[in-house]
Amino acid sequence: MTTEAITETAGHARYTHRLRLSSTARTSLEAEWDRCRWLWNECVAKSKQVYQRNKATGGKETCGPVQLASMLTEARRVTPWLREGACVPQQQLIRDFGKSRAKALKDIKARLPMQQRAGMPKWKKKREALPTLEYTRRGFRLKDGRLHLAGGIVVRPVWSRELPKEPSTVRVYRDAVGHWWASFVVPAVTEELPRTGRVIGIDWGVKETATTTSDTHDLPHAQHGKTAAQRLAKYQRMMARRRPPKGHAGSKGYREAKRQTAKLHRKVAAQRQDTGRKWAKRVVRDHDALAIEDFRPKFLAKSTMARTAADAAITATKKALIEMARKHGRAVHLVHPAHTTMDCAQCGARTKHALPLSERTYACTACGAVSPRDKNSARVMLVRAGLQPG
Repeated sequence: MTTEAITETAGHARYTHRLRLSSTARTSLEAEWDRCRWLWNECVAKSKQVYQRNKATGGKETCGPVQLASMLTEARRVTPWLREGACVPQQQLIRDFGKSRAKALKDIKARLPMQQRAGMPKWKKKREALPTLEYTRRGFRLKDGRLHLAGGIVVRPVWSRELPKEPSTVRVYRDAVGHWWASFVVPAVTEELPRTGRVIGIDWGVKETATTTSDTHDLPHAQHGKTAAQRLAKYQRMMARRRPPKGHAGSKGYREAKRQTAKLHRKVAAQRQDTGRKWAKRVVRDHDALAIEDFRPKFLAKSTMARTAADAAITATKKALIEMARKHGRAVHLVHPAHTTMDCAQCGARTKHALPLSERTYACTACGAVSPRDKNSARVMLVRAGLQPG
């Protein structure tokens, strides 16, 4: 899978393309990343120094983007090796560091629990951190199908899909498998689809990823992770046997097992994404309005259904559905999930107690309606959204 489109906001979309690199371009990108990684670690060191001084003296010295930008200017002046690289990705890295640090400080001041806080920026280690370079509009250009980056680096994206508009930024990065990618941010383009006069309610689950008010649009659990579990366990055993002592580089066998593990993880993720996007396109094409359960399955990670829930990829499928609907101008209604399994879709009555997961049939004590539990919940989505089946 060489291309994917991921909507970041209501007004922008991200298109990711595989890169074909010459040995010269790969060496140049890795050298650029070495400079950026060194700069990031210098920012971490500077931040720690400021924190220690403020703690010791009770001062209020800051370490924001302005101070770090001044540090970059001075470092480029006195360090020829750093000056050899393009300033655009280095300046963008300073901005990213500032945002990450500001987010962590904001969470600390808000006294959020530790598990909900964004951590302070950490060191980027040479053997662990994956290269990521961010270029703003003045740092790249597209010409004759090639991507020209600041610093004289030229790479060739695999154009499996044309960009709808001129990109504003591009992120060049290498994944855990060793493949290089270019991710472009472009203004979102709405592609209107013909009106159908139909609406649909969608309820998320584990046994079936999505249950809808239309029997032909239910999404069964594909179990991509379960299919790959045996091979994944094999590579993880290989990694465990060859794991190097702390502080030592891994052997060739360890690195290969790690690469095969990452490759299998990426394949499963691509399968889940492909399944979700194809289903989302079919749902959006056949319906004008969608009532979607605003379900956030974090709590399932602590339950006995954690592995099955992760394999269902509810969050990724829900995200793909919302993005596809917005792209094609369909109405999206996010419905709060509270009591959706307790309410009757026919009369609106609520049962006196929560139904256990083992009970898969909903029977209303008020009107006597009987239906599958998930189908009733999907119809409740429509009722709460103010929609009626066409």
